[in-house]
Amino acid sequence: MDGPINFGERDKWWGLLVDGFYEPTYCMNYNHPYYQQLFENYGFKLYFNQYVYYRTVDDPLTPEYHEKAQRVLADPSYTFQHLDRNNLDKYAEDFRVVYNKGWVKHEGVKAMGEAQAKSIMKALKPILDEKIIWFAYHHGEPAGFFIAIPELNQLFKHVNGKLDLWGKIKFAYHRWRGSCKTMYGIVFGITPECQGKGVEAAMVVSAAKLVQGNPNIPYYDLQMNWIGDFNPKMMKVVEQVGSRILKTYVTYRFLFDREKEFKRAPIIK
Repeated sequence: MDGPINFGERDKWWGLLVDGFYEPTYCMNYNHPYYQQLFENYGFKLYFNQYVYYRTVDDPLTPEYHEKAQRVLADPSYTFQHLDRNNLDKYAEDFRVVYNKGWVKHEGVKAMGEAQAKSIMKALKPILDEKIIWFAYHHGEPAGFFIAIPELNQLFKHVNGKLDLWGKIKFAYHRWRGSCKTMYGIVFGITPECQGKGVEAAMVVSAAKLVQGNPNIPYYDLQMNWIGDFNPKMMKVVEQVGSRILKTYVTYRFLFDREKEFKRAPIIK
């Protein structure tokens, strides 16, 4: 038995918050600190840690990171672009291609169909910000993406829990006013054949050229959706851009056979 988990995809409502009791993050669990002891006293053991990383938007990237990115940016076979909301079906399919190549090998993750990808983009449409959703292409084929949205809790707190007509007006007003100061990185990935080549660095640098120092960009900081400690490669990727751990969640596992050997989540090779 694993918990606390979401009866669906792992990108939301997954894990127990054990460190970093800051403002709740949209679609992430928030609980009292004593829950940790409650789980562990019952007999649950740590199956894997989940880390939410953080960095400020305008913190400069290191020269080494820029150098790594420039090697890819100088290669004309790679291109990078942010999303265009007028062509959502295209980006839904590009997202699906990269996702299915990079995520289906993870435990508990299923391949994504065309209809599901379109549904995700349709759900994002009312709140998406084109400038913080980026795609990478190699010879015109999808090679990676970084999808971030405004941290919606910073907007929802102004509507007092009511998304009626007046609540929607207040939501739209605070969105226009720039009340949201945090970007929330939902998902980030590179296709296996393009990993280890600096594609992620080139995509980040391309985004930074548009976002950093831009007076029309209201965001101060970036929080990233959790990364499991079973994925040290991805942890290294986000640490290279100057991110640090802000919050720690835990997925616990309980063995009904108390004599069986307990094993942590296997490391992704």
